[in-house]
Amino acid sequence: MLPQNFSETLSLPAVAAPMFLISGPDLVVECCKNGVVGTFPALNQRSTEGFEQWLIEIENRLSGFVQTNGKPAAPYGVNLIVHKTNPRLYADVEMIVKHKVPVVITSLGAVSDIVDAVHSYGGVVFHDVISKRHAEKAAEAGVDGLILVCAGAGGHAGTLHPMAFVNEVKQFFNKTILLSGCISTGRDVASALQIGADLAYMGTRFINTKESKADSAYQEMIVESNTNDIVYTAAVSGVNANFLKPSLEAAGLTPELWSKAGKIDFGKELDAAQAEAKAWKTIWSAGQGVTSINDVLSTRQLIDNLKKEFRTAIEEQYNLLHKY
Repeated sequence: MLPQNFSETLSLPAVAAPMFLISGPDLVVECCKNGVVGTFPALNQRSTEGFEQWLIEIENRLSGFVQTNGKPAAPYGVNLIVHKTNPRLYADVEMIVKHKVPVVITSLGAVSDIVDAVHSYGGVVFHDVISKRHAEKAAEAGVDGLILVCAGAGGHAGTLHPMAFVNEVKQFFNKTILLSGCISTGRDVASALQIGADLAYMGTRFINTKESKADSAYQEMIVESNTNDIVYTAAVSGVNANFLKPSLEAAGLTPELWSKAGKIDFGKELDAAQAEAKAWKTIWSAGQGVTSINDVLSTRQLIDNLKKEFRTAIEEQYNLLHKY
């Protein structure tokens, strides 16, 4: 079930996931202009003041697009780390309420007070989950959607198979379901809907766009990688995530070190926040969907391709009705 303002503005049932150090105003705006929900992490800006400036920039650019083209843009969203080691959390929430951010994506904790704050102006809250227990707790907090982060997803991924996870969550949750994990093509988006999701949640594919903040060497590594180059480890930030093996090796992390977990710390102090950013800047995350990524395109080109692939896949599925 999609939120009402989504179905009126989307040209593809997809969300470009908020990626640490990768997503910024350019990527967000281009996604929204082309009918995909564009998002970014609040912590991609080093201060709440800088975060607000990005909100203002995105709002102004999208407003200008709507006025010039006479058609709506897809809603944009912000990711919040809801964890005690994020000292900016409530200051950033104030900015979100002030600017009435349409979509808020919460990670590492579902807090009903934040959900209520977003609901106060009509916004929606989606929450990242990797297990049934996490999904149940988020549902109790009143979130509008659950992002099921499955095996093979880039960033902080889970280990569950998407079919099993979607079926399990649908037994107790009847709101929006987003599916994350190895979604890199329009056919993948169609498959997510066939499994039972309402929206596809795509990260790695959008790293390789001209509007992303990714280093060109990062994008090239994605093009050259396959599933064997993806390592699932907690050694970088203390939370299990998928990373590109060549970047781990370049940073001196051996297979022995991959099995070690660090402490979760998303910015208890300025130095800690800078250390986290430094680690993710040199050790690059990606999902197993790298196998389908062979180029770097503009966001508009990418979304156009995704839409064509999506429609072809849906038509092929429809034609099966006459066969079986």
